[in-house]
Amino acid sequence: MSALDDQLLDTVAAGAYHDPHAVLGLHPDTDAQGETTWTVRARRPLAKSVTAVFADGTEVPLEHVRSGIWEGVRFGDPGSYHLVTTYQDAPDYVADDPYRHPPVLGELDMHLIREGRHEELWNVLGAHVREHDGAWGTSFTVWAPNARAVRVVGDFNSWDGQGHAMRSMGSSGVWELFVPALSAGTTYKFQLQTRRGDWVIKADPMARWAEVPPATASVVVDTSYTWNDEAWMARRAKSQPVSEPMSVYELHLGSWRPGLSYRDAADQIVDYVTAQGFTHIEFLPLAEHPFGGSWGYQVTGYFAPTSRFGHPDDLKYLIDRLHQAGIGVIMDWVPGHFPKDSFALARFDGEALYEHSDPRRGEHKDWGTYIFDYGRREVRNFLVANALYWLEEFHVDGLRVDAVASMLYLDYSREEGEWVPNVHGGRENLEAISFLQEVNATAYKRYPGIAMIAEESTSFPGVTAPTNRAGLGFGFKWNMGWMNDSLQYIKRDPMYRSHHEGELSFSFVYAFSENYILPISHDEVVHGKGSLFARMPGDHWQKLANMRAFLAYMWGHPGKQLLFQGQEFGQMSEWSEGRGLDWWMLDQPSHAQLHGFVATLNRVYREHSALWARDSDSAAFTRLGAPSWNPNVIAFARRDWHGNTIVVVANFSGVPVYDYELDLPESGVWHEVLNSDAQEYGGSGVGNLGVVAANDEKRATMIVPPLGVLWLRHDPQAHIPSPTRG
Repeated sequence: MSALDDQLLDTVAAGAYHDPHAVLGLHPDTDAQGETTWTVRARRPLAKSVTAVFADGTEVPLEHVRSGIWEGVRFGDPGSYHLVTTYQDAPDYVADDPYRHPPVLGELDMHLIREGRHEELWNVLGAHVREHDGAWGTSFTVWAPNARAVRVVGDFNSWDGQGHAMRSMGSSGVWELFVPALSAGTTYKFQLQTRRGDWVIKADPMARWAEVPPATASVVVDTSYTWNDEAWMARRAKSQPVSEPMSVYELHLGSWRPGLSYRDAADQIVDYVTAQGFTHIEFLPLAEHPFGGSWGYQVTGYFAPTSRFGHPDDLKYLIDRLHQAGIGVIMDWVPGHFPKDSFALARFDGEALYEHSDPRRGEHKDWGTYIFDYGRREVRNFLVANALYWLEEFHVDGLRVDAVASMLYLDYSREEGEWVPNVHGGRENLEAISFLQEVNATAYKRYPGIAMIAEESTSFPGVTAPTNRAGLGFGFKWNMGWMNDSLQYIKRDPMYRSHHEGELSFSFVYAFSENYILPISHDEVVHGKGSLFARMPGDHWQKLANMRAFLAYMWGHPGKQLLFQGQEFGQMSEWSEGRGLDWWMLDQPSHAQLHGFVATLNRVYREHSALWARDSDSAAFTRLGAPSWNPNVIAFARRDWHGNTIVVVANFSGVPVYDYELDLPESGVWHEVLNSDAQEYGGSGVGNLGVVAANDEKRATMIVPPLGVLWLRHDPQAHIPSPTRG
């Protein structure tokens, strides 16, 4: 009979013991003569017989002890073995024993996990197909410090985890089990016993793939993609995005052209974005999420690309193809909150774990979600590693961090008494600020040339300042103030715009305080706001003219640009994630002309470094106005480091402005490199025959078209035609 306690054996047999490897598997012992022997124990309920067959051919019959636990003694060297199990009226079952294998995690990994400093956490936690201790299989590892016991359940064990209990790795809170012969494609979850004794079933927080929603199981995945973007990655490492062209096409993969997989979409997106001239794609969140109507902003699988569009390697293919075409890839990332779905992170091991335990800090009232506990080192590690995962494994070129304002302030969307001040009595979330600094500093250290972008709507100082100067360390910040003011202005009837010129010009006051991106994003074309086209005043022609003028002004304004899908051809209806874009509108000549105008806008923008090289440098910007004054006309000059200059002249009134006098930065010839009112774009054709001349006092007289924008480039060598000289 076994020397082990009956209660212990019952607990092990039920898969409810915290260290099953201490009982099951192969263990040293001593016989009556003092010789070393090896005790073999295995859990095989309902078996008729169990035999351990060792590598040297020795067979050790096991005897049933209790509750499906079998035991036998091996003499001589231990060695590896497999178990042969016979059942009544069933074929023999031959399998390796999970409990004979040592832990997969090494001491360094455990140390880094305990410290919350494992930058490649995805390589050690989760499910991994690997060779371990001479056998192929899948290792399962999960962090669940409050659990009394943890089991792996899945299609491989009929979702009964009693035979696949995991071992606790001590104070780290990590549990692990290596299951031999288990391959990619296996669906699984973790079954955790809470401190109260209840069992909960959870998807793997570190799963790198999942079932297609609404199914919620994690999937063992073995990726083996070979990248072909070496040239892009080498260039990126030497780049400085803040001083390079960046016009971003924001895309929701499920509605851009519905029904496309990652691979199906690759060539179509590459061809389309290349033709339109955008430098970057920004995908709405691609991490796994249960509800499509959340657009991906309520994430349940932070390390799992959504399976709606295919395998993780298929997403890598899509990004690879974009890189090979010279197009950067930004992905929206959501570290600010997560949903309360019972199968995911919420109350993961029966208690608040990833979320803050105090509801005044751990629950988001508006969104019905949980807020991460940024003060817990393991949670910070989870999030930092997740950012690095997308940058490392999927080669993304930047992360746009969602809802930063909600992270920075403890009283965000809370009334008095609904929030807890920080240690200094203030409203700033010091732990979240520290986390953002950590993730930005770490990302830029490991991946130079990327762009970390904050969607931040307040006046919080130093969002794009370096962390060593007490900044948050982002590369860019969305200019939400510009977006709100400019959209408020542009929807006004041109008759009344003269009274609201400040809505456009106020942005010049703070345009250089951060590295800005000017966003016209998905948030601006949903929830009853209408499309960008629908916001424009006037008849159909005027709406399109307003669109061209607004976009030309936006592309000329200091800062990078972002435009949501469908707005580039003037989609008339509001965007919905449940249907595709109105591509049929490109059959309408006027909308095809707008589409072509955006392509020209991007091309001319990229050709002129004055429009992007010094976006955050106030010394490279001059507001122009004298001697004429017209509140509907806004003019300014942009310069690069080599003295090249572009002047932007925008007329937001509905009539041409004739004989408009403007003091330009230089005398001589200024070419119209862009006229949004050109007939080829559907405009009225008002302009200056392509040339504006400034006299020796640098004063020029020009026509500014109605609802039109001119981009003028100085040509110091050009000949100025005259009646006598020709």
